[in-house]
Amino acid sequence: MNAVDIGKYLSELRKYYGVTQEELAVRVGVTRQAVSKWETGITIPDIEILMNLSEIYGISINDIIKADLTNIKFQKEIVFPEKNKSVKNVFVIGCGRWGTFIAWYLDKIGHAVSLYGREQSDNMKKLLETRKNQYLSLPETINLTTSYKELDKADYIIISVSAQKLQEVVHELANQFLQGKTIVLCMKGIEIETGRRLSQIASDTLEHSNKIAVWLGPGHVQEFYRGIPNCMVIDSNDELIKDELIRNFSSELIRFYYGTDLIGNEIGAAAKNVIGIAAGMLEGLDLSSLKGALMARGTSEVARLIIAMGGKASTVYGLCHLGDYEATLFSEHSHNLCFGKNIVQGKTYNQLAEGYYTVKAIRNLGKAYGVELPICEAVYQIVHEEKEPKSILKSLFDRSLKNEFIK
Repeated sequence: MNAVDIGKYLSELRKYYGVTQEELAVRVGVTRQAVSKWETGITIPDIEILMNLSEIYGISINDIIKADLTNIKFQKEIVFPEKNKSVKNVFVIGCGRWGTFIAWYLDKIGHAVSLYGREQSDNMKKLLETRKNQYLSLPETINLTTSYKELDKADYIIISVSAQKLQEVVHELANQFLQGKTIVLCMKGIEIETGRRLSQIASDTLEHSNKIAVWLGPGHVQEFYRGIPNCMVIDSNDELIKDELIRNFSSELIRFYYGTDLIGNEIGAAAKNVIGIAAGMLEGLDLSSLKGALMARGTSEVARLIIAMGGKASTVYGLCHLGDYEATLFSEHSHNLCFGKNIVQGKTYNQLAEGYYTVKAIRNLGKAYGVELPICEAVYQIVHEEKEPKSILKSLFDRSLKNEFIK
């Protein structure tokens, strides 16, 4: 393996596509200086970067190591977030907090957006009257509708509803005989009755020519609307759709990363809300100092479930789960945090806390896959069995002693 030859090869490959070092650095998540060092033969990319470059360029790692330009298959369009963006027709289903934000965001970055809500929805009635909700104001460029008539014109259909309502929504879409559409699920959860991930619900119900992707990660509407940026992740089993969405949805407000584990990203994102409720319970009991332990042990048990279901343990440490902890376990805007805090203090909380439903599904999955989930079990017992919070917390501390890391 000759570092200089590999460097020349990577340099020629990049130039073939007319890509700058800065753009390649953004695509693979490194600095421009790192790219420069590869191309001058000072260093060789590690195996993870080589795998990433292999996927981007449509060539094998062996071809990169051989550094033989005649072996390059110039057949795959290389995708960079800041290149080749195009205006798309986007139909957003769901006029709650996130659905309204998504419509606002995609309109802001130049897409043609329609926002759908049911006629009987109080949220939609208010938007039709004032074009405002408690979080933001919608510009006149966004089409507000209570009809699915515009679906045929949509390039992307984005769904942002309660996870337990997704089956109902995709059944309605199936009745519209949609074909060849890109469906993006911007929501977190697991179906209680079946244990299905949200992408599975959509794939099981919609015609197979439709492509399914998920949009996950941290951030609050209030902060995005104020111009505070954040990072999120898009994942799909269809690599070309994933590339296209990231290219067309990226901006200075949201930096998107390429997801590489659909199972792990969906389970991690859903479970995060359960850990958020647990964090709220600690706050309500004046035990916030335990949040560090909660974060460490929470990621550990969720990783065990992801592995059992066929995903990657490392995904739990990405944007779908650990990367979303600040927004969920610490922010005053977190519904799950507020719900957990209120329930242990005997107060009511009327906002949607998705973790309330997800913990049922997570608990069922743990039993189905034989995975021990002590934190999720504790949240379930307090929320759904009305067990006394302090006694449940004590039971966690009374568990048998063991190594922190189990091989």
